[in-house]
Amino acid sequence: MYKIAAMGDKDSIYGFASLGISIFPVEDSADAGRLLRQLAESEYGVIYITEALASDLNAEIQHYASKPLPAIIPVPGIRGNTGIGLENVSKFVEKAVGSDIIS
Repeated sequence: MYKIAAMGDKDSIYGFASLGISIFPVEDSADAGRLLRQLAESEYGVIYITEALASDLNAEIQHYASKPLPAIIPVPGIRGNTGIGLENVSKFVEKAVGSDIIS
């Protein structure tokens, strides 16, 4: 059975713990890159990552985009929404359906 993780600044991901999701607070993008690789290569099937951190780790995330697992899902942090998560959803919908139906 796969596990679910959330990574980002502590204030943004703390609530995930109440859902039984493993949380991994990180502030430094170099540490975050190592952590993302560690989680992706272990038993985590879904990794939620704050949008701010995801923008710093775009190359790492793209490396896993073509693989079936893990699903790396950007989520807004407490500092606001950057639009990365919605942009990714739009790309996935367009790929699946053949056209952009969200716009």
